Amino acid sequence: MINEIKQDTEQRMEKSIEAFKTQISKIRTGRAHPSLLDGIQVEYYGAATPLRQLANVVAEDARTLAVSVFDRSLIQAVEKAIMSSDLGLNPSSAGTTIRVPLPALTEERRRDLTKIVRAEAEQGRVAVRNIRRDANDQIKALLKDKEISEDDERKAQDVIQKLTDAFVKKVDDALADKEKELMEF
Repeated sequence: MINEIKQDTEQRMEKSIEAFKTQISKIRTGRAHPSLLDGIQVEYYGAATPLRQLANVVAEDARTLAVSVFDRSLIQAVEKAIMSSDLGLNPSSAGTTIRVPLPALTEERRRDLTKIVRAEAEQGRVAVRNIRRDANDQIKALLKDKEISEDDERKAQDVIQKLTDAFVKKVDDALADKEKELMEF
């Protein structure tokens, strides 16, 4: 029973770490990365469709993304969607390819992005701690129902705490990497 709780807790913490990493990967650094445009929705026959389904996005060089639209009639819509996104990008079309140059980040903008990343990291830590609380509640319920002894409860809570510490460290490591990436250039 305790092993099931431990495994469930570990899986849920792993998912929250992945969600955190996905969230901070969307925060723009000075480098061009195709995932930067993942959140963009394009109006396609009356429905908002993800850009990835309508075009191929590649990093042409360190500062430029190239978007190859599958349907020529969508070039203007894709360009408009990129422009109206909150990324602050100015695409320019050349035939069937849309080039999206990434402007260099200012020092002030880098600091703002660092604050955003730190807030995301705190959200990640809170998520991990909430999962710990849920696991400890399950263990206490087992103790209350007399399914485990008090010694088993303490051991299980120690294991859960060690898991929590390890996952919080993963959040901190990812945060440090992203901050370093933001302050480069």
